[in-house]
Amino acid sequence: MPAAPRLPLLKRIPPGLWTALVWFVAAVQPIVEYVVLPPRDEYSLSYPRDGLGSFEARALLVLAAALVVAGGALLRRRTSVGYVLVIAATVVSTLAWRQDGIPPFQFLATDVALCYVAATQPRRGSLTAAGGTLGVLAGYLVLRLITGGDLNTAPEAVLALTVAIAWLIGNSTSQARAHTQQRHAQAAAQAVTAERLRIAREMHDTVAHSIGIIALQAGAAVRVAQTQPDRAREAMRTVEKTGRETLSGLQHMLGTLRETDHDHAPLRPAAGLADVEQLAATTTASSHVHVRVWWKGTRRPLPVDIDLAAFRIIQESVTNTVRHSGADTCQVSIGYHVDELAIEIRDRGNGASTGNGTGTGYGLAGMRERVALLHGDLTAAPHPAGGFLVTARLPIPAEAG
Repeated sequence: MPAAPRLPLLKRIPPGLWTALVWFVAAVQPIVEYVVLPPRDEYSLSYPRDGLGSFEARALLVLAAALVVAGGALLRRRTSVGYVLVIAATVVSTLAWRQDGIPPFQFLATDVALCYVAATQPRRGSLTAAGGTLGVLAGYLVLRLITGGDLNTAPEAVLALTVAIAWLIGNSTSQARAHTQQRHAQAAAQAVTAERLRIAREMHDTVAHSIGIIALQAGAAVRVAQTQPDRAREAMRTVEKTGRETLSGLQHMLGTLRETDHDHAPLRPAAGLADVEQLAATTTASSHVHVRVWWKGTRRPLPVDIDLAAFRIIQESVTNTVRHSGADTCQVSIGYHVDELAIEIRDRGNGASTGNGTGTGYGLAGMRERVALLHGDLTAAPHPAGGFLVTARLPIPAEAG
């Protein structure tokens, strides 16, 4: 089994770790720039050199660091609690510096955490988290109004915009993930449906022909059992042989379906046009219909799907002729052209392809599905001159031709 591709480094790092890293970078940067490095001409009112001079300030900064570590650790498992701890760490850090607002760079970790919340949580929960964050920003604005601070340089409006942007990015990611999951589910359902149809076609095409021969031979054996016992025994031997072949085919199909490791599944050559002559001989020998096969063009190997579809179309058409047409002959024409394979099956019976003559049986539906999957054309209808005609044209890819 091939190894799964490794995710990029940015996606391998947990979101809680990203949040903590951003928070610590934002917390260490002013300490290094305004406290550790020698004094410069420029200084910061938000980060004064003596801002962490007291024990209480340092204790609060340590507490903030502990809160953000705990929040980052809980962000994936208990997202709401982790996010609250990240906001609390940001608020406590402003208390350590005696700030009346949150500097934008210091608020970036909260935006990262909110983006993750919006990407992973239901919309109501993420909106609640965004609303709580905006409430915290509004609290700082009210505090500045009460203390008579300067409102002209208030960062809350910019921070509120970053909150909205972070939530929109996270929500868009959530919607994209949901859409991708929905598409994958639809693709899986379509694959299951297509596989069921394929199995149904194979079982119908494999069994219907054999059951038709068995029914005809069994009926013939009943009619001549008293007067011609040798013919009756021959008919029953044909029934036995056909039944065993059908049972073997069904067992092989069921075994393949049960096989979980496709690399070790028992395989056998798929049916194809090479089996048409045997099909004609078997049908002619076991029924009242004489099947004649005409080959046109130069016979050459075909892609497996085209070869199998062509054989199944011929098999189903011959089976319908035997069971429903009342004809004594059936002519099969197979033409190899440069870019397509042309097939014609015609009988001179009563012009019915099924028992009711409507042409809506599962056999015709299966033929149409096979041809449609190969982007070919199929017509099945009574012939104006009498009998029933099935024509199919299957395009051959250029590389196969």
